[in-house]
Amino acid sequence: MLTPKWLPKALRPEKRETRPERSTGEGPVLLHVLDGFLTAGSSASLVSRQLRGADGVTVHEFDLDPVYDYRARRPPIVFDADHYRSYDPPRLAITREYDVSGREYLLLSGPEPDFGWERFVGEVIEIIDRENVSLVVGLGAVSMGVPHTRPPMITAHATRPELVDRRNLWEAEITVPSSAQTLLEYRLGQRGTDALGYVVHVPHYLTQVEYPTAAIAVLEAAGLRTGLTFDLEDLREQQPAAIAQIEEQIHEQNGEDVLNGLEEQYDAFARGAARSLLEDDGHLPSGDELAAQLERFLAQHRPDDHG
Repeated sequence: MLTPKWLPKALRPEKRETRPERSTGEGPVLLHVLDGFLTAGSSASLVSRQLRGADGVTVHEFDLDPVYDYRARRPPIVFDADHYRSYDPPRLAITREYDVSGREYLLLSGPEPDFGWERFVGEVIEIIDRENVSLVVGLGAVSMGVPHTRPPMITAHATRPELVDRRNLWEAEITVPSSAQTLLEYRLGQRGTDALGYVVHVPHYLTQVEYPTAAIAVLEAAGLRTGLTFDLEDLREQQPAAIAQIEEQIHEQNGEDVLNGLEEQYDAFARGAARSLLEDDGHLPSGDELAAQLERFLAQHRPDDHG
């Protein structure tokens, strides 16, 4: 698993690159959540299931066949006794949805394209212009050495500093792997279109399981920023059972000490002690080291482990 190393930024740039005049419509908000890179804790599938209504109308469907790696992500097909009964093909589309108060928004969801990102981004931008989209909001999740016993940590980003509605816990400059979602926001910023996003940090040891807490966190952030009201009841009902299962597995595998180490590091970081921790590698084990230990504790008991 590729995990970027966070480094303190010595000097903050005084100016951002020159941008063209802003292009902001008066139509609905476009939310995008893709199942691919930014999907730790199964957040993409949890969020899209929560946002995609049964009555959603397809605004645009992408031709996924040329840009989807079927061998890497094989779609399910049902075999019944002596024949193949049904096939569930991957689908990437923009649909028109409504929140609980009846307010319209657009939802871009489905698998992240494996190829043709620039063409995909151009196609999305065409829909943004056609629908007169007022704001583009990306939702995602990445793994990090944080404990599940602390409030979810969210990193906010945007094409203009005025759009960022919360202060990130750290200020750092890093190089990270890109994704179709991050490229979309970058290209929108280049053309002066307002776009922002929220990335929730999921504990490393929960990356491969469904973690409703993360999905709730990014949906709440999006709701506060856009004024949309989402029905989170299903996710909230799933949350206690998911947390109980995590706690049970940690207890069965004697992982309390490892978890305590993650909590100690998180609390120190939250108190503003991140710089001293980075300068003194021996003070605490790294988050990655602690998370890797805890992940090993839980590996034998994950729901997807059929051994």
